[in-house]
Amino acid sequence: MGERRLRRAFSVPVPSRVVGWGEALGLVDSVNPADLQITAEKLGEMRHGLRWTVTAHMLALAGMLFAALIGDAAGATGTAPILVPGVLLLALDAGMMALLGLGGGLSPTVRARIAAAYGLAGGFVWASFAATLPPTPTMLAAQTGGVAALFLLLVPVPAAAFLAAAPIMVAVLVRNGEAMPALIAVSLTLALAISLLSAARRARGLAAARIVDDRSARKAGHLLTEFEENRRGWFWETDTRGHLTYISRQLAEAIGRDQAALLGTPFGDLVRSESDDAHPGPRGQRTLGFHLSTRLPFSEVQVRAAVEGDRWWSLSGRPASDDFGNFLGFRGNGTDLTERRRSEREISTLAKSDALTGLPNRTVMNQTLDAALVPVGDRVKPCAVFLLDLDRFKSVNDTLGHPVGDALLRQVAERLRQAIGDGGQVGRLGGDEFKMVLPDMCDRTRLATLARHVIERLSMPYMIEGHHVSIGASLGVAVAPEDGTTAEALIRNADLALYAAKADGKGIHRFYEREMHANADDRRLLEMDLRTVLNDGGLHLVYQPVVNAGDEKIVGFEALIRWNHPTRGYVRPDVFIPIAEEIGMIPQIGEWVIRTACTAAAQWPEHIRVAVNVSPIQFLSPALPGVVMGALATAQLPANRLELEITEGVFMNDDAATDAMFARLKAIGVRFALDDFGTGYSSLGYLKKAPFDKIKIDQSFVRGAAIPGNRNAAIVRAIVALATSLDMDTTAEGAETLDELELIRSLGCSHIQGYVFGRPMPGDEVLEKVKGTATLNPSGFLASRSPRVAMLRSTTVRVGTRDHSARLRNISVGGAMVETASVIEPGTAVEIELPDGRRQNAVVRWERDGRIGMTFDRPLDIEAMNTRIAAPPRMARMG
Repeated sequence: MGERRLRRAFSVPVPSRVVGWGEALGLVDSVNPADLQITAEKLGEMRHGLRWTVTAHMLALAGMLFAALIGDAAGATGTAPILVPGVLLLALDAGMMALLGLGGGLSPTVRARIAAAYGLAGGFVWASFAATLPPTPTMLAAQTGGVAALFLLLVPVPAAAFLAAAPIMVAVLVRNGEAMPALIAVSLTLALAISLLSAARRARGLAAARIVDDRSARKAGHLLTEFEENRRGWFWETDTRGHLTYISRQLAEAIGRDQAALLGTPFGDLVRSESDDAHPGPRGQRTLGFHLSTRLPFSEVQVRAAVEGDRWWSLSGRPASDDFGNFLGFRGNGTDLTERRRSEREISTLAKSDALTGLPNRTVMNQTLDAALVPVGDRVKPCAVFLLDLDRFKSVNDTLGHPVGDALLRQVAERLRQAIGDGGQVGRLGGDEFKMVLPDMCDRTRLATLARHVIERLSMPYMIEGHHVSIGASLGVAVAPEDGTTAEALIRNADLALYAAKADGKGIHRFYEREMHANADDRRLLEMDLRTVLNDGGLHLVYQPVVNAGDEKIVGFEALIRWNHPTRGYVRPDVFIPIAEEIGMIPQIGEWVIRTACTAAAQWPEHIRVAVNVSPIQFLSPALPGVVMGALATAQLPANRLELEITEGVFMNDDAATDAMFARLKAIGVRFALDDFGTGYSSLGYLKKAPFDKIKIDQSFVRGAAIPGNRNAAIVRAIVALATSLDMDTTAEGAETLDELELIRSLGCSHIQGYVFGRPMPGDEVLEKVKGTATLNPSGFLASRSPRVAMLRSTTVRVGTRDHSARLRNISVGGAMVETASVIEPGTAVEIELPDGRRQNAVVRWERDGRIGMTFDRPLDIEAMNTRIAAPPRMARMG
């Protein structure tokens, strides 16, 4: 019952339609389905009454035959005037019965027209009876009964009834012969016909409206059923007390309740809360109850369903009343909002977090920093910002592919979370750049300890999809309020500190300093000049000799790039090469180096080779084999005279692309040398699979190897033995003293490269050196100095009140050697920051090629310094 009322409530009422006189007759063609249906219904009524009409006609005919046979008029008329029309009348009845029973293929209008013809023919039959038969009581009774049966049959089709009455009335008038009674009869007949047609017209209009209304209701019912079955929504209805009288079956199934059992229960019992609170209270019920109690319509009220799990509905409803305005209850609909709310939450989460790592994104991190810097009164709260870049991440992404790079970023994010802990918030800004906000922290000692801990954690090897991946991290630090009181200032200054950390060798952290603004501007200018250096001709090559350890004859030169800046003078490679990598100029510069070196080597004797350094980025470029072949062809240099020096960075990804590049280049005929051997973490694996012709022992193992007790000699001996077993040459780099030279020879190295045989020289000087026997005599200090600790650490050298950034290359009891972009004249008193954080006074003794040698004012306890460096940092979770 409730369902029928609900569906009627959603149907559209249709007003009655005005019907024309032609339509009322039922004979006018129409394309309106309602008109056709009405006509078909009227014909159906005739079909149901036709059997009674046939029976009545047979009885009437029998009565007239009986009257003709036994009555006074029999002799005058006989039975012929009855039998012939009677047979025709029964034939018409039989034809009409067949038409109405079997004529379904004909349209209702055509069948109505045939019914009208049937009425006219039947009227003529009965008119013949009226005109020819005597008006005896029996005859009149029989004729009246037959005509009445015909009229009752034809009433549903007014045209047929009118056509049947017309000839009968004419026959009656002709038979009677009196004017006044005939006029009265005609008038009554016409009045009756008009009244009949008017009634038929009204009835037909009401019927048409009813049919349209029924069709609309059925269509609305189908739509509502389809709406429910497709689970796009559901419907409900309550009585005056707010108890359910109808609820969609789909909703009952969704909440695990029986539909019949829900009827009669309060609608409010289905609702738990309209809030998204973790502990929902009665507020939602009061809100829905307010609408129900005040009998006000409501739309899209979000409520939480009183079922297990987190299910939300959107309810709409309106009060229902009868025709007299009496309140009947509420009717409405609802939809399930659970998935939509879940999607909205996911979209909100995506808008606030990084989709790859799940860390907060740039927007959230900016908001976090703004909140951390909100002043308390007139005082800005302390806060620190870390900006971090991953070192060598681009190489991983380019060679192993983005899926591996994405997995690496996820592992980095997890390590950062663990390193920072609860003391701050970690976010990803994009790419390989991360940001950390540390509220209420300004102690630089604690921040430095934390920064080193973060870098150490991220620098540990990763295992991703069977690949060993090693990266590093550089970190810039800015502290409020000293380095800025706004988020923009802190981020800008932390970014400058990050650039300084990367410029100082990467893998370190740097605090913001005011001089960094000038350094950043200077770096930008240097980057702009570097973009045009190839066209300006500012680059040139110098060549350092490689000699045979036995006979000291030159066997080759290593080509080294130099930049003579028009205003800065000579810019060291370790300054501009990292910039070239960042701006993507390594492929162009590398191609220029290969072509220039091949052209120069073509002028040397045939037994002297040229070695060219190839960066990992250039090595993995598909264009490298073409560049090499083009350079060899242009210079007409045999391929075996070109030696490509590869560092272990090429094997960072250790994939099929690396092996394929080795195979393509080896097919050309060039030689390979593994540079800086021993400084990586798995060089032996490379030697097993890569087609190297030579191993170059890193200078950190050569220098100091002649000092008694130094273990470098044992390492060099092991490398030489390994190379000999693999049928490879060995070149010892960095030999500077005569005792190092003798040791290298005694250990079996086949080639030597270092200052002991000469510094890098221009091409013209090379041509002079290779004339004749091309033999070089060693020169340098006789013996090595006091033990040096080789290292690569960032430090600062203070001259007066100004600090200069530098890199500490080695240190001993009496002095140290650093690299710096600043020019500090010999004899200058300086103060250097030691690796353990202490400071030592010293005096500069020499300066060349960006390197500075200094002596300490008092001996340094190397062992104690190393102990302090090796001590584990005091790490405590922040907060």
